[in-house]
Amino acid sequence: MVEKYTSSNGVRIVLESMPAVRSVTIGIWVKIGSRNENLHNNGISHFLEHMFFKGTKTRSAQDIAEAFDSIGGQINAFTSKEYTCFYSKVLDTHKEFALEVLADMFFESTFDEDEMEREKKVVYEEIKMCEDTPDDIVHDLLAEAAYGEHPLGYPILGTEKQLASFDQKQLQEYVEANYTPDNVVVSVAGNVSHSFINEIDAYFGSFTRKASEETIIKPAFLQEAIYRSKDTEQAHLCLGYNGYEAGDKHLYPLSIMNNVLGGSMSSRLFQEIREKKGLAYSVFSYHAAFIDDGLLTIYAGTRKDQLGQLEEVMNSTLHHFIEHGLTEKELRNSKEQIKGNLMLGLESTNSRMSRNGRNELLLQRHRTLDDLILEIDGITNEQVTDVIKNVFKQKPSRALIAPEDTRK
Repeated sequence: MVEKYTSSNGVRIVLESMPAVRSVTIGIWVKIGSRNENLHNNGISHFLEHMFFKGTKTRSAQDIAEAFDSIGGQINAFTSKEYTCFYSKVLDTHKEFALEVLADMFFESTFDEDEMEREKKVVYEEIKMCEDTPDDIVHDLLAEAAYGEHPLGYPILGTEKQLASFDQKQLQEYVEANYTPDNVVVSVAGNVSHSFINEIDAYFGSFTRKASEETIIKPAFLQEAIYRSKDTEQAHLCLGYNGYEAGDKHLYPLSIMNNVLGGSMSSRLFQEIREKKGLAYSVFSYHAAFIDDGLLTIYAGTRKDQLGQLEEVMNSTLHHFIEHGLTEKELRNSKEQIKGNLMLGLESTNSRMSRNGRNELLLQRHRTLDDLILEIDGITNEQVTDVIKNVFKQKPSRALIAPEDTRK
């Protein structure tokens, strides 16, 4: 059972006790990501994520790293298009210490200018590493093809030019404007009791900043095509279809549809493209749900002289899928696979913390596992067919990275 508490300043705390384990995972979720940026500060949310690890008023960057190494714990963070999360997993005996260090980083980071210049070099290398990985960067190109100049189309890492412009004042102002109590959720899961809420509240329940006033604008789905020439051995292709927003009632039928299409080794695309034709090592599909929109992505990478054949098989597989839908066996197997993934994925404190934090941040509600299983079991083939017809009714957005001579 997930306990929820709202501090007097608006910070939300969610806690799930798991007495059978000996670990605790603590996550600080902030409803700020690349979609809250503009063309001039794109990448600042991600750079801030890095800078929270670079020293506070009382701890150096090395002190922070050694603090968790000394207790056998883990600390990390990530930035997405709609949120940033800082989290730590430790033994239950060290949960108070982990909370204190996380709070110190969150409230007392100095964003030292010398540290900023060093960390910019690190993020430069992260950007270059991404550019050297075409099967990663093609997904950023697809977001741009689908959403254009809307912030959902921005790369989370930003660009080297934008990164170079950030200074201490800009970071501090961004934190003041966006790291506000109404945007913060602290999620905890593990061997922890209700009283730990009071300890969290002691750190997070009293800070005051004016609530963020930025209006979230729903994106238009553009169906554009972007091609980038790159000297690669493979051609990397992404197709994007307009999906469903977070919390939409169609998400579970969509999950079943995606699982059958390209979300597993037994999926249509995997079997047709990899197993039967041998055209790709990596081929898959996935759905990303945002606050007000969604994107279903299909990816495959193939030898540059096989791109045409790959697209032919992909298109014929999609056409048959749209025309004939799922078999009853596929529906039944997919339900069991999704239930299995859901239940197995919730056996760790990390996954429980993440699920609860994300649900509270984006949806403000928490459903029991039994309720979710009942919903999945109740999905009909007709519901999945309706999702297929709706998602694939329009031409997709398209992104391709390939050598010049493969372009059509």
